[in-house]
Amino acid sequence: MALKRGVNRIRVGGGGGGSRSAIVILVFLCVFAPLVFFVGRGVYIDSSNDYSNASVKQSLDWRERLAMQSLRSLFSKEVLDVITASTADLGPFSLDSFKKSNLSPSWREVEVVDTSFRNSQNRTTSSIVNAKRDTTSKGGSHLKVETPEKLYRRQLREKRREMRANELVQRNDDTILKLENAAIERSKSVDSAVLGKYSIWRRENENDNSDSNIRLMRDQVIMARVYTGLAKLKNKTDLLQELQARIKDSQRVLGESTTDADLPRSAHDKLRDMGQVLSKAKMQLYDCKLVTGKLRAMLETADEQVRSLKKQSTFLAQLAAKTIPNAIHCLSMRLTIDYYLLSPEKRKFPRSENLENPNLYHYALFSDNVLAASVVVNSTIMNAKDPSKHVFHLVTDKLNFGAMNMWFLLNPPGKATIHVENVDQFKWLNSSYCPVLRQLESAAMKEFYFKADHPSTGSSNLKYRNPKYLSMLNHLRFYLPEVYPKLNKILFLDDDIIVQKDLTPLWEVNLNGKVNGAVETCGESFHRFDKYLNFSNPHIARNFNPNACGWAYGMNMFDLKEWKKRDITGIYHKWQNMNENRTLWKLGTLPPGLITFYGLTHPLNKAWHVLGLGYNPSIAKKDIENAAVVHYNGNMKPWLELAMSKYRPYWTKYIQFDHPYLRRCNLHE
Repeated sequence: MALKRGVNRIRVGGGGGGSRSAIVILVFLCVFAPLVFFVGRGVYIDSSNDYSNASVKQSLDWRERLAMQSLRSLFSKEVLDVITASTADLGPFSLDSFKKSNLSPSWREVEVVDTSFRNSQNRTTSSIVNAKRDTTSKGGSHLKVETPEKLYRRQLREKRREMRANELVQRNDDTILKLENAAIERSKSVDSAVLGKYSIWRRENENDNSDSNIRLMRDQVIMARVYTGLAKLKNKTDLLQELQARIKDSQRVLGESTTDADLPRSAHDKLRDMGQVLSKAKMQLYDCKLVTGKLRAMLETADEQVRSLKKQSTFLAQLAAKTIPNAIHCLSMRLTIDYYLLSPEKRKFPRSENLENPNLYHYALFSDNVLAASVVVNSTIMNAKDPSKHVFHLVTDKLNFGAMNMWFLLNPPGKATIHVENVDQFKWLNSSYCPVLRQLESAAMKEFYFKADHPSTGSSNLKYRNPKYLSMLNHLRFYLPEVYPKLNKILFLDDDIIVQKDLTPLWEVNLNGKVNGAVETCGESFHRFDKYLNFSNPHIARNFNPNACGWAYGMNMFDLKEWKKRDITGIYHKWQNMNENRTLWKLGTLPPGLITFYGLTHPLNKAWHVLGLGYNPSIAKKDIENAAVVHYNGNMKPWLELAMSKYRPYWTKYIQFDHPYLRRCNLHE
């Protein structure tokens, strides 16, 4: 028994040592085996990633080479260089951005950034990226990391956004400042505007030279007149008389005063007295409806007076534009007296044999203005290549016949030929032959021109009631073959033009069988036939096109052979007879000229004849200087004070202001 127990103990002790070693091995396998597994797996992942990256890179390099081969066949070397450079600096590049003027200005600024700043940025971004890589490797997580180039571009984008925002803010501030300054300027102009001059609600201390008292007195007079009418309606006799007395006192004090300084000392007393009466009248008579109606009636009356004064002003302006200034009238009178003191043999012009020579250059000039006619002749001769071949046919009225002759006898046009005639000596030009003369003798026409209380209204009617339309000098242009029967061609000139170039090439212009050579004046919608003719009349509507282009008198080349062949004067007579009651057109010579030469006018180059210097202030200087003939058509004639100063020197340079006759009549520039 003892032997068995010892054996058993030995077995029990040996079994305990084996179990401890088994436990140690088990712990070792549980702890270190996973560690070995994960380390081995990490090494395998890195190697596999390196292999996959290499394969992808190889694939990308192959694709890039294939794409570059295709691009070289499509684009030039310069384009490829730009793409390569932009891709190297800023990452992938879009061809759309290249087509739109390469890069925007904000991207171009990248290239001018200081290199030291760029290197420092690169260093900082590199350190940041390395730190991120360390943290990610330690943490075992695989997060997406920005490359230094992407980080740099993101910082540049933020910088550009900030710069643009500042720029927009600056622009907004500048715009607001400009608007504020403009508003201040407008407010200043409103404060000093005449429109608010008579407003009693304006502050009296706005202007240094205040006229508040005058304005207040005038407003009081207006209200007193309103209450005067109401006092009559309500039979307030005492109040009516008091109001009328105060109105007279205020008007007497106002007189011709325009500022408060012109008022007498008693003006303040009159203001106070009128104010007391108006307060009394307001208490007794004020009725909103009645006061409004009375003010409206007074306003309509004032408006009618304004229209009447405007009509009178228009007539006087038209009259002033067509009358002769005193200095020119003085010149005409002095020349006339001296002409009739000459003996008959001294009144003749030389070279009279040239007057009917068809091989010379003939001009027709009809005028009653000596100075204007002299400018036309002088400017033509001074710019002519061969003045000896030019012949001037002047026709004037009997009042200026002596003056016109005397002027050109004293101031002959060099080697050119000149002849002056009196329209009243054309015996064939009488009322039995000329419709205009017959119509001027009619009772209706005399009433239209000479009756003071003519019923017609409107500034347009006043324009045509001008004395110039009574003169046959204005209508003589329709009788050129009768006046000059032996000539083939003649150039018609108005007396309000100047010549700046040689006009002889006009005689070589082929009119293509037409009678009249003129410069057309029509634009897109003006100076067409419907402006001059009454197309509501069936005779006009049937025979003419309302959109036909108009042309200008002032410089016209007439083929007198074709004129006679087509009986132009007969056509003129026919339509002039039909217009006896002025239903086809108003008075004047251009409307019948458009009708008479309809379809018979050859358009000349516009450089031959520039119009509008008598009404249009915006004609280009280049057009004026390049023109052969410059025309002062309109009311602002160059010999009047109404003339536009910037156009007048073109005319005055052909006048000798040191001439004795001009000095005696006080004619100067």
